[in-house]
Amino acid sequence: MAYFVYITTNPAKAVLYIGVTNDLARRLAQHYGNRGAPETFAGRYFCCNLLYAEQFADINGAIAREKELKGWTRAEKEALIATVNPKRDFLAV
Repeated sequence: MAYFVYITTNPAKAVLYIGVTNDLARRLAQHYGNRGAPETFAGRYFCCNLLYAEQFADINGAIAREKELKGWTRAEKEALIATVNPKRDFLAV
């Protein structure tokens, strides 16, 4: 089974959300469905547009990477995104 660490943003690209999942398409659909939901960070800030994803063979590696990225500054996250998505386009799964 594959696991993913991903970064989403809102339509204005003003907020970044980092998460981990074993089904990226399903998780993005959940974020999309939760747009505007005040009980979740991603919902509250409309973070449903994919900017970046990394694949891992095991959940422990994915969780460790998620925690690492969450500790980074905004500038570091933006630089990481730019390595694979320099125009910050919304990516399809």
